Amino acid sequence: MAQTIAPVVPAAPRPDPGVAELLQSVVDTARAIFGAQASSIMLLDAAADELIFEAVSGQGQEFLVGRRFPAGRGIAGWVAASGEPMVVDDLHDSVSFDRDIAESTGYVPNALMAAPLIRRDRVLGVLEVLDPSAQARSGLPELDLLGLFARQAAVALHVLTAYAPRPAPEAPGGAPDDPSRIELLRLLSEARRLLGE
Repeated sequence: MAQTIAPVVPAAPRPDPGVAELLQSVVDTARAIFGAQASSIMLLDAAADELIFEAVSGQGQEFLVGRRFPAGRGIAGWVAASGEPMVVDDLHDSVSFDRDIAESTGYVPNALMAAPLIRRDRVLGVLEVLDPSAQARSGLPELDLLGLFARQAAVALHVLTAYAPRPAPEAPGGAPDDPSRIELLRLLSEARRLLGE
């Protein structure tokens, strides 16, 4: 599947509080669901050809937000370029894993799951889950769930950024029948179904 790498929002030292809260919620939830040591969202800055840590839960959350690295490196770079999710059970044997980048973050995981944040055939970034429990990375349903979280984050990110310049009307996030809002509600429903709620 060919994807177009596109910037979401210009990187800024202080991201929009609504966007930061949304992305933090996604990584916190992904970390809890997958029993992981850490989770992160990196957004693409296509102009700089870099991935930027925008939200981190667990290992590294105190200092990684705002950190950049080349978009073409590592598993996150591969996921961003290909638009495909990936699970690696043993990173010691992975040729795609960039140990130098991991070491520079202060945390070198043993296993990793990653899914692209895609909005209308454009890759906006990557959701990663580091050292998930063995049961959480055991099959396709788990990878599908991670992909669902990533799609949900991409749609919600689009809704927040698309409607941010407007003053808040009677319904935050757009009109009730806005296609982006409808897609977000559908993804939330699908997540509940997958979680068995």
